[in-house]
Amino acid sequence: MSIPDFDRKLANYADLAIRVGLNLQPGQRLLITNLSSGGVVLEAAPLVRQLAAAAYRAGARFIDVLWADEPLRLMRFEQAPRDSFKEYPTWQVSTALEYIERGDAMLSVKADDPDLLRMQDPVLVGLARQVAAQKIAPVSEHIERNATNWLVIAAATPAWAARIFPEVPAADQVDRLWESIFAVCRVDAPDPVAAWRAHVATLVARRDYLNAKGYSALHYSGPGTDLTVGLPKGHLWDSAGMPSQQGIDFIANLPTEEVFTLGDRDRVDGTVTASRPLSYGGTLIDGFSVTFAAGRAVDVRAAIGETVLRSLIDTDDGSGRLGEVALVPHSSPISQTGRIFLNTLIDENAASHLAFGSAYRFSLQGAESLSDEAFAAAGGNTSLVHVDFMIGSGELDVDGVKADGSIEPVMRRGEWAFEV
Repeated sequence: MSIPDFDRKLANYADLAIRVGLNLQPGQRLLITNLSSGGVVLEAAPLVRQLAAAAYRAGARFIDVLWADEPLRLMRFEQAPRDSFKEYPTWQVSTALEYIERGDAMLSVKADDPDLLRMQDPVLVGLARQVAAQKIAPVSEHIERNATNWLVIAAATPAWAARIFPEVPAADQVDRLWESIFAVCRVDAPDPVAAWRAHVATLVARRDYLNAKGYSALHYSGPGTDLTVGLPKGHLWDSAGMPSQQGIDFIANLPTEEVFTLGDRDRVDGTVTASRPLSYGGTLIDGFSVTFAAGRAVDVRAAIGETVLRSLIDTDDGSGRLGEVALVPHSSPISQTGRIFLNTLIDENAASHLAFGSAYRFSLQGAESLSDEAFAAAGGNTSLVHVDFMIGSGELDVDGVKADGSIEPVMRRGEWAFEV
């Protein structure tokens, strides 16, 4: 690496992830993985080693890593029997459940090649994603209830960096991606921990403002977008800094710029147009719009990846409905880079977004103990999937609709319309 002080910055990034993001507690075990892609890609090993060192310094009792290799994943799509794509390594799910049920911590490292499966059969790509969603559902259900402290971060890899910085000489592409990751995660700040504490305080103030308002719905308007999303009674806005069921405060994503809640599964109407491509399952979905009626997606159009998009929303009864509703200012540090990272962890923190599929139970007051049926009756959505897609831009307006029908500005031209 030619980045000045790269080893120090990588160590600081890992320390920030363990201490501030995950808030790993002495005596906890730690599982490092990426279940949606079969494990952490091998190219992320330098970061994983720094994470392990930071975790042991924080008092971790034991650390395990589930690895994956993207060339092997691609080989499967190229050479495996076409009738074998319902196979899944269930031992990975069992391992994750063992950690979660013991109250141990989980850390996912996202570093996938967004174009890995670009030339593969989109029907098989969609099927593989559906099978993975079905198999990891028990883990997802625990995560949605904050059963333990968990975290998602990114690592730079050659394939991903080449896709994001094609104009940069190949030898420098990974460095440029690492520099971007460090910047948007505030690793370059003189005191990264202090910088994060100040940032979290601002997000919490936004969260508290929206919770005090108690809007009945949000209305979005912008290019190709005229959408109303109902908000259930008892919905809770959240942001960086949430407690696990063990009372451990953690930040689920680094970076994070969002304030989020859940939408009402039956009260979404209108059309929304994505403002950024969606990297999903090793393929890209781009130039797409979705029309909703009474909560359900009734029409989808995509210039690229429409087959995979349709497979996504047909995963189950809840996959064509909305779970998460998140607001992010257009002036966020990620947006201001001018880059599209083709990685949902980063791109979702550049723009306001919605999520197909499951809602987080902690976003509705008292919902952690509800059955799926009771959760649905209260407006919450359940699904095997939770897939964020970006809709925010410098041209998006968002209004809060109060119970009496009156309207207040929440965002104007992509920026907050209220002070905290």
